[in-house]
Amino acid sequence: MAHRLARCLGAVLGISLLGACASIGSHPGAGTNAGETERAADLIVTGGRVYVGSTGAFEEALAIRGARIVRVGSRTDVEGLRGPLTVVLDARGGSVVPGFNDAHVHLLGAGLSLGNVQLDDGPFDRIASRIRAFAAAHPERPWIVGSGWYYDSFPGKMPTRQQLDALVPDRPAYLTADDGHTAWVNTRALQLAGITKDTPDPRNGIIVRDPVTGEPTGVLEETAKLAVARLLPVASRSERLDAIREAIREAQRVGVTSVQTTNGTAEEVALYDELRGSGDLGVRVLVSLWTTPDVSESDADRLDALRTAHRDDPIVRVSAVKIMLDGVVEAHTAAMLAPYADRDTSGTPRYTAAELDRAVTLLDGRGWQVWTHAIGDRAVRMALDAYANAARANALPARDRRHRIEHVETLDPQDIPRFAALGVIASQQPIHSNPAPSQLPAWAEKIGPERATRGWAYATLLRSGAYLAFGTDWPVTPLDPRLGLHVATTRTAPDGYPEGGWLPGERLTLGQAIDAYTTGSAYASFDEQQKGRLAPGMLADVVVLTTDVFAPGAKVLDTSVAFTIFNGKVVFQR
Repeated sequence: MAHRLARCLGAVLGISLLGACASIGSHPGAGTNAGETERAADLIVTGGRVYVGSTGAFEEALAIRGARIVRVGSRTDVEGLRGPLTVVLDARGGSVVPGFNDAHVHLLGAGLSLGNVQLDDGPFDRIASRIRAFAAAHPERPWIVGSGWYYDSFPGKMPTRQQLDALVPDRPAYLTADDGHTAWVNTRALQLAGITKDTPDPRNGIIVRDPVTGEPTGVLEETAKLAVARLLPVASRSERLDAIREAIREAQRVGVTSVQTTNGTAEEVALYDELRGSGDLGVRVLVSLWTTPDVSESDADRLDALRTAHRDDPIVRVSAVKIMLDGVVEAHTAAMLAPYADRDTSGTPRYTAAELDRAVTLLDGRGWQVWTHAIGDRAVRMALDAYANAARANALPARDRRHRIEHVETLDPQDIPRFAALGVIASQQPIHSNPAPSQLPAWAEKIGPERATRGWAYATLLRSGAYLAFGTDWPVTPLDPRLGLHVATTRTAPDGYPEGGWLPGERLTLGQAIDAYTTGSAYASFDEQQKGRLAPGMLADVVVLTTDVFAPGAKVLDTSVAFTIFNGKVVFQR
């Protein structure tokens, strides 16, 4: 049977399953549906535990016709839609869940990053070995580019250009931290960018300098990294299309059927259009366009035109704008209400409250959903204030008002109930709250133990009535939803550190965590009537896992994706 499964599905991946196979697997008592063939299902998933989503209910099977789910219920009831050409997938006792919807990714950037050096939170020796090996394996590359290093992997909590010079002495190198807000560059890269000890810090950026000599250390924070980033080789259109294709393959492998990609541009939207036209866009893409609080009326007109061209498209849609308000705690660039515990700064927002209010009110008045990157408690409060001001100034948009705050890594307790009161969505990435050995002490050191206890308060927000949407910020962290589900439900790293978890009171149940990745993300993109649940009429985006993750004692990291169904078609099989 396993051989037949592989042969049959291998022949139909990416095309309609109708007519591909009469059935897959053995189902005692499941005969051919006596009804008309045109009423039969194209695909039936049975033999598993179907999590309907949001209600906590479970069923035994589901049926798909075309791109929609047509029946969810008992095995007997669903197999009443089985016809001579219906394909039947046996879940083999695994969980069947809605397709995961990652509420915050950088899809094009993630695809491009897959071909660069991949770093992690390992010790410096391991990081150095990877960089050296990658450079040796790619002598043809004019730059060595990569991402993923952690601050605490280095003595002094920050890398230096001299360290990178020793690893890449023959060409420029540019490596971003795991949070994407800090770049580590070598001396050659600094020279090409013209950065010296006399170069002033750009607005909203910091050139980290040696406290004795004043020379750049090779660390560029926030906008300071753009001086080097703009010198990097630019991928061709063909290379960017291939990068997105590779990113889509990774999404399908881990069960992600929808992504909400941020910092988008008109050129990026055109790439998705081309892939959709060629049939290569195997995920649903919502694009949040990049803008700044100095957005003008003519800028907003251009944004409106792009949105109109993609309104109500089930595959590619443009319906949101993104504003960057602050940085990250680790680099002391998150905007805080009180000074950092280890440095005489509170972090500076990128824009004033007046600038933010003007932009949000303008965009809200045109019906845009606004996503505001806000990590520090001051930035979170500024975003909430801006949304409240826009609601007072403008009439309620026809489709509702669902503004979002991206990340919400720390917030003042007084602001927690404001999310529900204002209808603001907390878009969080639970894998960022992975309490790796360096994360807990780093937060306590930088913002103090009391504020560290407010980190990633997704359970508190959910209990307060706030809407919660989960994602990963890929490529900042891996796309695999299992990692976020694990952290959200245990508040421990995959290796079990620390004992007892980081703020165990913020743990979610597995159902709550999956809902945040599915129904919550769907609501956050105005798609709750289309996806996020397994019910008749919903889009047929479904994930079959290899084990029943809801069984007592089951561990989400012990499962994997057996099948990914997108738009009614099997696009991945393990």
